[in-house]
Amino acid sequence: MTAASPWWTPHVHADRRPRLLLRNGLTAALRDWFARHDFIEVETSALQVSPGNEAHLAAFATEAIGPDGAKSPIYLHTSPEFACKKLLTAGEQRIFSLGPVYRNRERGPLHHPEFTMLEWYRVGETYDSLMRDCADLLALAATRAGAARFSFRGRDCDPFAEPERLTVADAFTRHAGIDLLATVAGDGGTDREALHAALVQVGLRTAPDDSWADLFSRVMVEKIEPNLGIGRATILCEYPVAEAALARPSPRDSRVAERFELYCCGVELANGFGELTDPAEQRRRFIIEMDEKQRIYGERYPLDEDFLAALAIMPQASGIALGFDRLVMLATGAQKIEDVIWTPVAAS
Repeated sequence: MTAASPWWTPHVHADRRPRLLLRNGLTAALRDWFARHDFIEVETSALQVSPGNEAHLAAFATEAIGPDGAKSPIYLHTSPEFACKKLLTAGEQRIFSLGPVYRNRERGPLHHPEFTMLEWYRVGETYDSLMRDCADLLALAATRAGAARFSFRGRDCDPFAEPERLTVADAFTRHAGIDLLATVAGDGGTDREALHAALVQVGLRTAPDDSWADLFSRVMVEKIEPNLGIGRATILCEYPVAEAALARPSPRDSRVAERFELYCCGVELANGFGELTDPAEQRRRFIIEMDEKQRIYGERYPLDEDFLAALAIMPQASGIALGFDRLVMLATGAQKIEDVIWTPVAAS
């Protein structure tokens, strides 16, 4: 089999260039949209003492060497989230960041070790505001690219249609025939055996060492996500508290959190939160995640103590991260993420 020509080969670049120029146009359009909505663009440091504390996120690690030669571990960030929230604590009200982030162990049609993330935050506003933002930005991207519809792997989506709002519990019922919240207690605790039995009943594979989170993820990947964002975008909301990450519990139902994800054509585009501002609860969640990371991967990342201290006085806010390259893919009809990145990272 003949190896594919590198991206820098002139004829390959000529084929890629129209999408790359559309990427530039979309970048400009997004910056203009945020400026018109009174957001300030911020640039956060890529080097952080903690790259994030989610069990399945893998970071690029290096060393910081001081003037005296002392060495300390430091990481390329997997998201600007911690830094952005410190800026909210400092007094900023509406901010956005558009820049590169880095994730190890990630490569495929929708994944790249270095990619561009768009994050934005609204102080004093609920995550419903972010849902409206998402609808606006989908339409903006389609308009700028001259695309009437988004398409990916045979799935289509109208970027101008009002997104469907669907709770995670309703998605489990609709697409998997599982009563998810029957396995979640009022305090957010989970019943692994109940969820395991539900998967067995509907014929999904399980393993003896599956945790509740493993079972939840399997249903999401195999039954839920392929059916989201078909025809129109889907806003999948009200995740169980055990899957809340950095989102606060819902005042409506203590079993779920103010977290949502945006899907188009079965592709996850964004992850938004009504932000948690309880440092003790956030520390507890981080430790659980790092214990799980230690169990699975044999490593853990440090906690960002500055972030936890800032969280104690951070105002109520909502925030969201959107995979910019994936949005460009859908807007331009690309089938893999490297087609919309100017200089892809060489595969090892």
